[in-house]
Amino acid sequence: MWHDKVKIEKLNPGHERRILVVSDIHANLLYFEGALKKADYDPEQDELVIAGDFLEKGSDNLAVLEKIIAMAKEGHTHVLSGNCDTWAELFKWGAEADSRLLQYFRYRRSGLIWEMSRALGFDLMTTDELGPVKEKLFEAYPEHWRFLSDLPAVIESEHYIFAHSAVLPGKALEEHTGQEVMKTDRFYNLGYSFPKWVIVGHTPVCLYTEKLVCANPLIDRERKIISIDGGCVLKDDGQLNVLVIPFEGSEDFSWEYYDSFPEREVLDYQNENRDSYYIRWGDSEVEVLERGEEFSHCRHLRTGYEMDILTKYLFTGDKVTRCNDCTDYILPLRPGDTVSVVEECSNGYFVKHNGISGWYYGRLK
Repeated sequence: MWHDKVKIEKLNPGHERRILVVSDIHANLLYFEGALKKADYDPEQDELVIAGDFLEKGSDNLAVLEKIIAMAKEGHTHVLSGNCDTWAELFKWGAEADSRLLQYFRYRRSGLIWEMSRALGFDLMTTDELGPVKEKLFEAYPEHWRFLSDLPAVIESEHYIFAHSAVLPGKALEEHTGQEVMKTDRFYNLGYSFPKWVIVGHTPVCLYTEKLVCANPLIDRERKIISIDGGCVLKDDGQLNVLVIPFEGSEDFSWEYYDSFPEREVLDYQNENRDSYYIRWGDSEVEVLERGEEFSHCRHLRTGYEMDILTKYLFTGDKVTRCNDCTDYILPLRPGDTVSVVEECSNGYFVKHNGISGWYYGRLK
């Protein structure tokens, strides 16, 4: 699959139906159902494109997979494979790969294979060989493997191309490999432009910025790229985005998103701070200058920027460590605004407002 030429599905929805696009569900059934509800998804009127990575990272792998299979059977749900959805390849791998995978499963203690194995009574923490488990999985879940094996890697309509991570300009779609369309990181930073809209997930959109922590879809009208991964499951403040296209050919894009954080009303005015930084995955090494019980004062190694970080966000007790995504951005807020509370601390709240994360130091109703 990774080095083979991609399978392409054609989509012809007509001009009477909305197209909803969601990606990177990552086995979070609550967010998947919540996002569809917020977008008023109606299979009688809408086409739904699931742009890959609906599995792994989260805890509802089997439930999400079975829900998507059922939706696809009913029609109007179009599913493509992401890099986290290629588990049907498991049955092509030999003993050497099985040994590495068994170590991976024991480290993660989650995922589709973990959940299926537990459902069949296998404990991967004590199993010596994966081979016999694979045989039972293949026998017990034939429909699941057939569905995953048959997934396209690209969905194309007259005006849009849907891929999990990327497509390459100047290269025919049918000449792309699975690796290119499912596992190209930071696609938006590559500088490509396209004659028709390319809609992807894979890289959480918040990773494209150094200032604002924004999980809303990134829409570049000049380059015709839309990136929609809101960091569901992967980010503590992540959300699941649904891109809404009113009809085939429309560029009047909008979106809805779902997260599960409690909502509160802002009671005090707050101005944003002029200087802030976002320490994020892939560039998160810091030096701990002063470690505290709740917050630690740290210096970001690459930039030298200093900020207070929640101590629980530091990965180790060492002087130099990597850390969870964090920012010192202070949100501009006014009384009556609604925020979602991600963290409640002794000196304030880490919140989200309209998809943007930051700190609020006033009162909440």
